[in-house]
Amino acid sequence: MKIKTALETDQAGAISVLTLAFTVDPMARWSLSDPATYLATFSSITKAFGGSAFEQGTAYVANGFTGAALWLPPGAKSDEKSLKRLFDENTNDDIKEDMQVIFEQMEKFHPAEPHWYLPMIGVDPAHQGAGIGSALMAEALKAVDRDRSIAYLESSNPRNISLYERHGFEVIGEIQSGSSPVLRPMLRKAR
Repeated sequence: MKIKTALETDQAGAISVLTLAFTVDPMARWSLSDPATYLATFSSITKAFGGSAFEQGTAYVANGFTGAALWLPPGAKSDEKSLKRLFDENTNDDIKEDMQVIFEQMEKFHPAEPHWYLPMIGVDPAHQGAGIGSALMAEALKAVDRDRSIAYLESSNPRNISLYERHGFEVIGEIQSGSSPVLRPMLRKAR
């Protein structure tokens, strides 16, 4: 399996596979429960959440766009203003307050020290279980380890926790509000 650094020309393919992958993500589908809204909005959310990884050279894709990972190196940030606006415009009114609480809790768990952040990783559901997610993690963690940096992510999918743990991440808490699924912040110590 070949993992490569994604170029700007790979952005559409990477975002498409992430859109497919997140169709079964508990937090993504709770916050965007209407299928048409999810499909119309998720590419913009992906760009706001992790799109700067393409500019930083820290976006990775598996051959044939079977999977993608968007990593933000120390100092790079998500476009939080756009992200909050997109969720505010597209989530049901009855969960908007919970979404705000979740964003606030996410901010509290983010490490204060410089760190690598994984806003999004996903594998096309037709290719899950073949080691693509693990290969994407291993490739990106080479850069994290070269930097001797910590790494951070959040996961709402309980099935993915063991993958992250195999790569050295530990659950450091829980984020949840109202009817939302539990989002687990995870930290990987510097190596």
